[in-house]
Amino acid sequence: MARISVLADDVSLSNPSLVEGFPGIGLVGKIAADHLVEEFEMTHYGNVHCDSLPKVAVYQENDTALQPPVRLYADGERDLLVLQSDVPVQPKAASELADCLAGWFDDNAVTPIYLSGIPTEKSDDAPSLYGLGVAGGVDLVADVGIDAPSETGLVSGPTGVLLNAAVEADRTAVGLVVESDPRFPDPEAARVLIKRGIEPLADVEVSVDDLVDRAEQIREAKERLAKRMQEASQEESTQARPIGMYQ
Repeated sequence: MARISVLADDVSLSNPSLVEGFPGIGLVGKIAADHLVEEFEMTHYGNVHCDSLPKVAVYQENDTALQPPVRLYADGERDLLVLQSDVPVQPKAASELADCLAGWFDDNAVTPIYLSGIPTEKSDDAPSLYGLGVAGGVDLVADVGIDAPSETGLVSGPTGVLLNAAVEADRTAVGLVVESDPRFPDPEAARVLIKRGIEPLADVEVSVDDLVDRAEQIREAKERLAKRMQEASQEESTQARPIGMYQ
């Protein structure tokens, strides 16, 4: 059974956007989510508990307090939430989370923005970004001018489970898919997610100077998790992939 334990009742939110950052291809969602939490100095708003999540405790640099691996952060001024995960999430856990989050999203009028990378060979061109939507999310993507995908594909892993739950319930949700390096952490793809996707959708302005300047440091810091994601089953790794018109 999944549940949300709210820690910061004093944070006021009104129709907030939520950015999901499960680990996946290029760790693009994870890097983008972590950057938002750090850049805005977001409040640790709540913890997400689920029987199917790994039973681990997480500690942070220069902090003695232990935390669960999946947490919510909030910024009341910007009406922004971030769902942050420090571990790979299996589909069973994602299904429990989807059931738990659905009611909470409805109660708090949350618009989720789900993030995924699509494996692409590295080039000198900026990574392309594509927008997907469910229910009202289709209009949200169109209104901010995010391109539709250029080929048929699917989103798998925990993010795919959450998007599937939104489709089944016809609940408003947005999916962002960015071209990303399948082998290494990709801060550049995360930058594109933030500037061309999250900023206009959530109506926020995010400095990414630190993300760009520290790209190599971020790659090194995330390298171990990236290796774990490559070794994990495909079901645990959030990613988009083309499936072709004919199968």
